[in-house]
Amino acid sequence: MFVPVHDDNPLRGITFQYVTLTLVAMNLAMFAWQMFGLPPEAAVEFGVVPARLLAGTLTAGTVTLPFDQVGTPPWITLLSYMFLHGDIWHVGTNMLFLWVFGDNVEDAMGHTRYLVFYLACGIFAGLAHAALQPASPVPLIGASGAVAGVIAAYVLLYPRVMLWVLAFRIIPLRISAGFAIGIWILTQFAMVILPQSGSPAPVAWWAHIGGLVAGAALVLVLRRPGVRLFA
Repeated sequence: MFVPVHDDNPLRGITFQYVTLTLVAMNLAMFAWQMFGLPPEAAVEFGVVPARLLAGTLTAGTVTLPFDQVGTPPWITLLSYMFLHGDIWHVGTNMLFLWVFGDNVEDAMGHTRYLVFYLACGIFAGLAHAALQPASPVPLIGASGAVAGVIAAYVLLYPRVMLWVLAFRIIPLRISAGFAIGIWILTQFAMVILPQSGSPAPVAWWAHIGGLVAGAALVLVLRRPGVRLFA
């Protein structure tokens, strides 16, 4: 597993990555609110719960779980879940990937289209997760699906860019984006084949794959005129 640290890829079409920075700041601010203000039930209320999203109700055995405590429509959770995280490693890793790769994808699309792209990838990731686990009572939270879309766009745009990464989280290496991201993508597909460990908060691999598919498709139509793939 490679954790990105820095890429040798300057901005060309924009002067600063305002949208990427705003998304990172919003996620970190929301995580701080989770830690010090929001009750634990917020993940259920504002996360994507497949059984709730697809059926409108959810039961655990014979007990109905207390959804809609603040009247949140299920479709709203397809947006709100992207800004909630489970722990510091969850939010930190997502934001590091977003910071390293997001600025150049924003550069390739422009600010407005990039924001539409990011949210659309997150929505599609949530829908993919729900569609493939329709009876799940476990809330999906985190920016991973949207970030996976950014990663897919980046590797299609800049596969030959050199990255500084931490292999196994500790070993610094300089390798191509195509190689590092290719390994990461293969890992996502491999993990859906392997059995889950039974952890109370399993990784939502299908959301990652949904985000990857959305990102690969949307970059084809949302990149600015003149921006080439595989540059």
